[in-house]
Amino acid sequence: MSDETNDLPYDLIVVGGGPGGYVAAIRAAQLGLRTACVDKRGALGGTCLNVGCIPSKALLQSSHHYEVAGKEFAHHGIEGSVTLNLAAMLARKDKVVADLTKGIEFLFKKNKIDYLVGAGEITAADAVTVTPNGGGKAQVLKAENILIATGSEVTPLPGVEIDEKRVVSSTGALALTQVPESLVVIGGGVIGLELGSVWRRLGAQVTVVEFLDNILPGMDGEVVKQMTRTLKKQGMAFKLATKVTGAKATRTAVTLTMEPRDGGAAETLKADVVLVAVGRRPYTAGLGLDKVGVEMDGRGFVKVDHDFQTNVPGVFAIGDVIGGAMLAHKAEDEGVAVAELLAGQSGHVNYDAIPGIVYTWPEVAAVGRTEEQLKAAGIAYNKGKHPFTANSRARANADTDGFVKILADAETDAVLGVHIVGPAAGDLIQEAVLAMEFGGSAEDIARTCHGHPGLAEAVKEAALDVAGRMIHA
Repeated sequence: MSDETNDLPYDLIVVGGGPGGYVAAIRAAQLGLRTACVDKRGALGGTCLNVGCIPSKALLQSSHHYEVAGKEFAHHGIEGSVTLNLAAMLARKDKVVADLTKGIEFLFKKNKIDYLVGAGEITAADAVTVTPNGGGKAQVLKAENILIATGSEVTPLPGVEIDEKRVVSSTGALALTQVPESLVVIGGGVIGLELGSVWRRLGAQVTVVEFLDNILPGMDGEVVKQMTRTLKKQGMAFKLATKVTGAKATRTAVTLTMEPRDGGAAETLKADVVLVAVGRRPYTAGLGLDKVGVEMDGRGFVKVDHDFQTNVPGVFAIGDVIGGAMLAHKAEDEGVAVAELLAGQSGHVNYDAIPGIVYTWPEVAAVGRTEEQLKAAGIAYNKGKHPFTANSRARANADTDGFVKILADAETDAVLGVHIVGPAAGDLIQEAVLAMEFGGSAEDIARTCHGHPGLAEAVKEAALDVAGRMIHA
């Protein structure tokens, strides 16, 4: 196979068209850098847009409407039955994805970014070889700088083979053509709980099997307790501190073999469908990183310095592939930072102010440190907490599950962490993110006027409670 080489080198070639990669490409082009993006999926947006964040949120929204219509409308004086049309629900999800993907292609054209569909391999510190999907003549692109933004893939579970029919990953769970009578989710993290919520709302009996002692590992203890109670109340079952050792699938069902994590008798659990959601790992296959000498750590993550540059000059990496919080918005900020650094500006990412959100209902959102982390670090703090049961808008909406909790430094009152379980938590957390980005205090939030009646008043009340002067509870 002969290669064709471009004569004029790019300022930046981005390998990977997910949130980190396409945002980096757009920002670089805005800054005047000649930019290309190589992606082999054939649809921009990466895992997040195509088989992750966006389709799952579309189904979460649709399934939430379905459950509310069936279980809560009568309470509002709206009577009548509803019928599930799963095919229409999935078609809506697919249209959302397609429209957004086309939108990114439009942005590439608008910003004059060269988009190449195919597998990109870094064949030199200044070269990316692109092999078109389905074969064909490879093309060698020359570049002053290369950015690795290839994201992550599903982490496999030993003894459990994913066939995307009976044993599915998150990808397969977004495309089930009928509602399973029973669904077992292996993994009690964000992905497992979100997709488990979708199918529970639509009628499946959902059991979550988690290796650790609790669901939502790494989140604040009070949040975990609240969500465990709430999800159980909604009908989700949990088997904690449990290890899955194998799975046997037939045409109609799956039988899981499990055992207590800390020892004990093995047991089996049968389900129509099993979702494997035990995490994600960096995607570096076929990138040629070993050939050019890019260093990786023991878990396969690409090593970078504070400017996101690898040990190979001119080769950078961002997003899931470098580790840290595997979040689309974290990757986007890193992509912007790299583009601005290459343009001579001062790009940076404040990792202390990156929110994490779980789009169940109620939602969960957090930024900064948990109580457990502050105690472990020996940092003295004050806590303010306000329940949504005392919030007028939440009462009017009949969405009163949850609370807002603010943790502030005992000496300076600086906001150290905010944790929310409740309606629209993913939107409410942004006030806290902004406060932390600007070094704000709990009193800054408390003395800021909040519109009434609004869910955001719960944030203000929690801030007031840090100083022991909450009004409405």
